[in-house]
Amino acid sequence: MTALGLSDLQFALAVIGLLILIAVFILNIKYARARRNAKAASEYSLDDRFAKEPSFAQGFAEAEDRSEPSFGQTILSSASAPESFSIDPRIDCVITLRFDEGISGAEILEEMNTWGDVPATTTVRWMCEGLNADVDVAENWEVLRPESSYSELQLAIQLASRRGPIGVLELSDFCSRAQALAETLGSQIDMPSVNTMLESAKELDAMAAESDIQLSINVLFDEACPGANFDALMRKRGFRLSRNGRAYEFFSNGTLIFTSAEIDPNAPVKQVTLLLEVPLVSHEERAFERMLGEGIEIAQAAHGRLVDDNGINLTEAAVISIRQHLDGLYANLEKSGVPAGSSTASRLFS
Repeated sequence: MTALGLSDLQFALAVIGLLILIAVFILNIKYARARRNAKAASEYSLDDRFAKEPSFAQGFAEAEDRSEPSFGQTILSSASAPESFSIDPRIDCVITLRFDEGISGAEILEEMNTWGDVPATTTVRWMCEGLNADVDVAENWEVLRPESSYSELQLAIQLASRRGPIGVLELSDFCSRAQALAETLGSQIDMPSVNTMLESAKELDAMAAESDIQLSINVLFDEACPGANFDALMRKRGFRLSRNGRAYEFFSNGTLIFTSAEIDPNAPVKQVTLLLEVPLVSHEERAFERMLGEGIEIAQAAHGRLVDDNGINLTEAAVISIRQHLDGLYANLEKSGVPAGSSTASRLFS
């Protein structure tokens, strides 16, 4: 520094500038590689479900098992098929653009369509809503329509899911694109800092990891139940066969309450496990009590017994303990602003 005639502050600024240039260079390489891969592949599919062992345990993946999503692909999928969910600041990073005069949805969409330059390979949820400025309609937030005009725009990206918190590159790129859009459209922008949103994403992920519980009840039969007899029993109890024909689903008023683990439809059934994704079902549905009741009825009809994951008979004390645990879990979700069974919970625990 002395040889170059630089002060400590000047040297620090130079180092920061160099690091920013390196980051931009790496990001450009990433996008160029993604574009090449998009041209080489005609289709891409991603299975975003994680297999879970039937147990009363957390369902969020551990950090080392998570796939970090990328951002640009979300723009493409969202532009062609907008999310039906509404933006929710409890689980979204929200950036607001404000216009001095109403701007047409067609103009906004035209600018945003240029964002679809990277193939769709991400599961990060991205959404956009506009505040309708037309004088003949009620001012309301809605999915952008070309024929309407808007006084404000909200861009949002989901901070966490079962794949973990959003990555720094994805969030930084989202903020950069929103800022570029604001400059192009000549709007004011209200944008939180990337570091603040990253901390929010980590906190949201930690809360979700503690609450993502899959509860199971096992029915062990004294003698294997023939497949046809078991199928008839399950249908009589109101279960529906899943699309893949290997599991049974229990609905209430059109809402999925719990399911069975997959079984071999061509073999006698020795045990059936009923599974409840606790955060995805409203507390008012009394899902555990109903699943327990169905387990008892199935056991009585097919000469079986309720057991835990170790094959030990399920006791009343164990049931009481589960109920207490569930009460605390539902209360924690409610306190966190993500009530079980809500659309917000559906997005977070997906």
